[in-house]
Amino acid sequence: MSAPDLSVLDLAAGERPDPDEFVRAAMHWHFSPQTGSPFWLQRAASLDFDPRADVRTFDDLSLFPNVTDELRDVKTQDLIPLGFGPRPDVVSVIESGGTTGPPKRLPMLREFADRLADSEVAYMKAAGVPQRGNWLSLFPSGPHGAFDGARRAAQRFGDGVLLYGIDIDPRWVKKQVAAGNSQVVDDYTEHIVDQAAFVLESQDVVSLRVTAPVLARIARREHLVEIIREKVRYVGWGGASMDADSRYLYRTDIFPGVELRGAYGTTMALGAGGRERAGLGHDDPCIFDANLSLWVTIRVVDPSTKRTVAVGERGQVVVSHLSRSFLLPNNDERDTALRVEAPVGQVGDSFADVAPLQQFGGAQVVEGVY
Repeated sequence: MSAPDLSVLDLAAGERPDPDEFVRAAMHWHFSPQTGSPFWLQRAASLDFDPRADVRTFDDLSLFPNVTDELRDVKTQDLIPLGFGPRPDVVSVIESGGTTGPPKRLPMLREFADRLADSEVAYMKAAGVPQRGNWLSLFPSGPHGAFDGARRAAQRFGDGVLLYGIDIDPRWVKKQVAAGNSQVVDDYTEHIVDQAAFVLESQDVVSLRVTAPVLARIARREHLVEIIREKVRYVGWGGASMDADSRYLYRTDIFPGVELRGAYGTTMALGAGGRERAGLGHDDPCIFDANLSLWVTIRVVDPSTKRTVAVGERGQVVVSHLSRSFLLPNNDERDTALRVEAPVGQVGDSFADVAPLQQFGGAQVVEGVY
């Protein structure tokens, strides 16, 4: 069997190689002894199929078990493909939020970090974000990766764009929510908004990145609403779900004239997932299309059978990541969504009306502020 052309893994996001050729190249890269990661090379011995021989199409990815929970204890170095050589360019180690147990830790290599940043820049430019003006991020930093992702995009976006950041500790907030310490959570959220106010009041901010719960708290302060209406041209929300009624009010009554768009990202896909489809009306559901289709694909499935549900039906979100940097097929997310027909050229599903599961992996799901 001849080796596939690995160059398809390196194409720009706008280029569309044959999806099955892409899968075969990813399998060859991640399961060849010279290029695969120690984790997957060892894990392959316990699989009842040969990834390089038997995984020929995107549908064949369903052969893989969900190994996400195993990553809680894996050495991060063992997830780096050997093909990157003895000095791989790891820009950061990112961690999951720890919602359902000890966090997972993943290496973010330059190869995918740059790809994700370029995709974000293209999306924001298409959304009309001004080339000049600064950004404010109210997302977790530290090990969580969201702030670093915004920083890389800001550096690539335009001349002199500065990124201001307000840190959030999602694990601590979730711990307080689970313990019933509602006043502590309330005080902490107000503390976040207080810090954001200092930046919004004094700096030229045109783009605001914020979680849905924190945006709801900002909207309670009339003077901040007026500042955002005056200065900010783009609000990108994510990290936690937003109900349709809130989204409608933000777009029509609270922040009219401000481009409000959502993003669905998951640590287990190195921050990629889906971005809100352009051109949706105020009454339309918030539809997410895959922002890096092929490298990251989404399926909406029946959790009991793992079969894709019909368009318009609700199912569990399952994400697969295939890049040179990382491999994780069939990761069950802790969210449900309605399956939406994908646009032409996208592999996998689009989805809408995201909502968290109440229970996941035997643990109560707590959203908190992220």
